[in-house]
Amino acid sequence: MQTLDAPDDDTVDRPSKTQRKKASHELQDLGEALVALPEDRVAALPLPEALADAVREFRRTRSHEGRRRQMQYIGRLMRGTDTAPIRQAVLDMQLGRAKDSLALHESERWRAELIGSDDALTGFLREHPQADAQRLRALVRNARKDAAAQPEQRSGRAYRELFQFIKQARLHE
Repeated sequence: MQTLDAPDDDTVDRPSKTQRKKASHELQDLGEALVALPEDRVAALPLPEALADAVREFRRTRSHEGRRRQMQYIGRLMRGTDTAPIRQAVLDMQLGRAKDSLALHESERWRAELIGSDDALTGFLREHPQADAQRLRALVRNARKDAAAQPEQRSGRAYRELFQFIKQARLHE
């Protein structure tokens, strides 16, 4: 006879309903990140055929309700799938976007420093020795002239060209 205080062995090892729902929602969220990946990245993942088909079907579905139900189906299929490669692909994609954003901010910072100070030119050329120093000096000079002009007379072209030059020089590090 079982007492009320002693839990059944089956209930101790099973996750609670709340834990199961949370895991299900996490898989569905991962499924949303999966379908947001570019087609070539999804094709490179070791997905079961049923899951790959479900992702393709999701992309073809246009109605809101159809997409919602297909996403639930993708989440259910992912329960029996090794999600580690999918999580890694999503993280790599997010990290790539963060790196791109950081690179743009760094290029903007260099542009502001180059326009503001002659010492920044020396620092930039020291960090990027492959950069064309003569072209960089001309771009900085033109950007300074443009910045000194009246607002209605500014073209912004030199400012943009300087940014593109910096971005390309940083890519070829």
